[in-house]
Amino acid sequence: MNGASREALAAARERLDALTDSTSVDAGSLADELAAVTALLHREVSLRRVLTDPAQAGEAKADLAQRLLGTQVSGPAVDLVAGMVRSRWSQSRDLVDALEELANIADLTAAQKAGRLDDVEDELFRFGRIVSSNTELRAALTNRSASTSAKGELLRSLLGGRADASTGRLVTRLVTAPRGRSLETGLESLSKLAADRRDRMVAVVTSAVPLSDTQKQRLGAALAKVYGRPMHLNLDVDPEVVGGIRVQVGDEVINGSIADRLEEAGRRMAS
Repeated sequence: MNGASREALAAARERLDALTDSTSVDAGSLADELAAVTALLHREVSLRRVLTDPAQAGEAKADLAQRLLGTQVSGPAVDLVAGMVRSRWSQSRDLVDALEELANIADLTAAQKAGRLDDVEDELFRFGRIVSSNTELRAALTNRSASTSAKGELLRSLLGGRADASTGRLVTRLVTAPRGRSLETGLESLSKLAADRRDRMVAVVTSAVPLSDTQKQRLGAALAKVYGRPMHLNLDVDPEVVGGIRVQVGDEVINGSIADRLEEAGRRMAS
C-alpha cells in the first residue's frame, strides 16, 4: 500500500490497538468478525467500491457499513469498519487487504495477551517448514478444486491439540482464503506481523546442528546490534550446512557456512 491507503491502515491499526487494550473486547472473536467482513468485501466487489468511493461522503459510507453489519458482528467490529470506510483509500482492494491484516493482528494480540505470542511465531515457522518439505501436503492445501471444509479438516488433523488456537485460526484463514497469495508468502507475512507486535525483526537461522542456548543468545544479541532492533530467531537444522550458519533477515542473507565457503573457493579456483 502507499499514499492514502497507507495512512488509512496506520490509523485503523491504532484504533484496533485501542480496542484490544480494553479487557471487555475479546481479540480472538474480533479477529473472526473482521475476517468475515474481509470475505464479504472480497466477494462483493460492487459494495467494496461503494465503501471506498472518494466521491461519497465519509459519514454516508460509515452509515451504510453500520446498517449492513450492525446485526452481523459486534459493536467494536462495526465501529472499526465504519472508521475505516470514512478514510480515503487509493484502491478499493486496499480496504480488503487492510481488514485482513487487522484480523490477523487481532489474533496475534489475543496470543500476546495470553503470553503465547512466542509459541505462535514458532508454530507458524514450523508449519511453513513442514509444508515446504512435503509436496503432497502442500498440493492438498493449495488445491483450488478442494473444498474449504476438506482443507479445514486436514488442518484440524495436523494442528488440532498441537498448536495454539491463534495459530490454528491464522493458518486456516490463510489456507481457505488465500486471496491470490502463495502459502509461503502468506506465512511470511504472518511471521512479520507477529514480530511487529514486539517491535522486533525476524531472522531465519539455518545450521547443521541445533544451536545451544548460549549460541542463540549471542547470535540474537549480535544481530540486534547490527540491525538496531530486537531479533526473533526462527531456527532450522539442515545437515547439508557443513558448518557455521546461514542467516536470512528479510531479503538479506548473511552466509557463514563452510559449505558455501568451499563452493566460493571452488569458483575462484575455476576462474
